[in-house]
Amino acid sequence: MKLIWYGHSAFRVEQDDVVALIDPFLSGNPKWDGGWEDAAEGVTHVLLTHGHNDHFGDAVEIGLATGAQMVANAEIVGYLGKRGISSDRLNVGNTGGTVDCGGFATTFVNALHSSSYRDGDQTLYMGHPNGLVLRFDDGRTLYHMGDTDIFGDMALINELHAPEIGIVPIGDRFTMGGERAALACRRYFDFAKIVPCHYGTFPLIDPDAGKFTSAMGEDAVKVMVPDIGVAFEV
Repeated sequence: MKLIWYGHSAFRVEQDDVVALIDPFLSGNPKWDGGWEDAAEGVTHVLLTHGHNDHFGDAVEIGLATGAQMVANAEIVGYLGKRGISSDRLNVGNTGGTVDCGGFATTFVNALHSSSYRDGDQTLYMGHPNGLVLRFDDGRTLYHMGDTDIFGDMALINELHAPEIGIVPIGDRFTMGGERAALACRRYFDFAKIVPCHYGTFPLIDPDAGKFTSAMGEDAVKVMVPDIGVAFEV
């Protein structure tokens, strides 16, 4: 599986015939100045954990330009439909549900956060925030936690899905910080690889992954701190 991190929580995931963008905050992302066009080349799916602008990002533009399948909760899918994305490309789910995406399935799991979208002078409710568990046809499983704090039912997510790869927010203030993120990974999961995110983007959150990798202790060998825009294998 190949990943590319575009800063914040935006990832490109390539596995077999699947090219998925998760939380495509590209235009306006302080850590990425490449726009969305190159990142969206060949994209087959766009997945959204929640509606905040720094996660929803360029979803509409990418959806209209590429014909990608859009995978999100009911409120976000409804908004995408109003913005001109055809219903046959909207794959709706919600917390606890699993949807077939073609090449993989996505399960919507809980996240402790909020979700709204600023559209001009309006603030729109975008439903409950989620983490997303992607199970590919070859059995590999990736868990993008979205924006969240630690919570005890992470143990159930591991029991039900046994994710191999974890994409974990660590930046503090708006999500769990490095120490609590490390506690979540070490107590509740048996990840083979862990990719930290949601740090270094804005001055209010932690600038780097140092607190997280330090708190991971002997399990720090599982952590992959990627370079922005550089593909890496997991």
